[in-house]
Amino acid sequence: MIADTLRDRIRSGGPLSIAAFMTEALFDPRHGFYATKDPIGAGADFITAPEISQMFGELLGLVAAQTWLDMGRPDTLKLIEMGPGRGTMMADALRAARTVPGFLDATEVVLIEASAALKAVQAQTLGPSGAQIRWVDRLEAVAPGPSIILGNEFLDCLPVRQALRHEGVWHERLVGLNPDDDGAFVFVLGPPLGEDEALIPARLHEAEDGALVELRPGDRQVVDLLAARFSEQPGRALFIDYGPAQSEMGDTLQAIRAHKKQPPLEAPGTADLTARVDFESLLQAGRDAGLKAYGPECQGDWLLGLGLEARAAALSQSQPGKRAEIARQIWRLTDNEQMGELFKLVCLDSADLPLPPGFSAG
Repeated sequence: MIADTLRDRIRSGGPLSIAAFMTEALFDPRHGFYATKDPIGAGADFITAPEISQMFGELLGLVAAQTWLDMGRPDTLKLIEMGPGRGTMMADALRAARTVPGFLDATEVVLIEASAALKAVQAQTLGPSGAQIRWVDRLEAVAPGPSIILGNEFLDCLPVRQALRHEGVWHERLVGLNPDDDGAFVFVLGPPLGEDEALIPARLHEAEDGALVELRPGDRQVVDLLAARFSEQPGRALFIDYGPAQSEMGDTLQAIRAHKKQPPLEAPGTADLTARVDFESLLQAGRDAGLKAYGPECQGDWLLGLGLEARAAALSQSQPGKRAEIARQIWRLTDNEQMGELFKLVCLDSADLPLPPGFSAG
């Protein structure tokens, strides 16, 4: 069991970073949350936008096809999805994008997936698409070439670190064992951050004692990979996730099991662990790496701006018995009290691409 492995690591080597705890709980190849199950869907642990409505993936597919046109219709294109879930979004995207002549002929679909369970589901979902599909474990394994990269609720699963301000100094927040209950995981104060204080956004740096800031080194690693790839060939990366538009303080680490929040350190490996994305820091990292960075755009505004209501009207006309269901789907995707405002989109581009669909130049 993962809990036993983590306890052994803490007893032998001392408290772990939250990032190390998350990595073990989510990605352990035998018992990790993503390695052992298909967690997505109404009856599972959580549900994502592509599972709510086909329209979500269809609009992303049209954006991908327009991007290919903007690239000058290259003969080969890598359409890459990071964390592709059940394959639903990609299947919907390909169905919509096939309306653009030549797009599918030029496209190889590459899915970056670590879960054997989800790979099997993706193969079944995408089988009818007729597209060339390949699976890899990391972006570095994808051959060079023009590329479009999609990531829906991918960044929030990347392991985070946390820092606490204590007596005027930033310390790392770690995971240890409760001295009164040796089997229970608890948060403990670790050593000073030292040079890693540079990861804290500048305007949050001089906070009062007791302040907590989350650090997202995984985001920066993704940005560096994108910058290296896009420096050689044209590329666009579009990420959809949840979080604030500006960097904020606070603990956002959460565990979700069967659509309900659980204590984040309880029963590792049995729940999804996520934390809000810091979009401001992500975009700044992109600019620092030489990428063109756009957003964040609220999901509701972005979808409506790209014609979600027109697509819904067409679907309702062809399936009149589902009009009420389609209306509920629009509400869930775009209402500010649902996913419309909390979920946002950012785009990171190579220098040679025009403004991405649905984004403003500012």
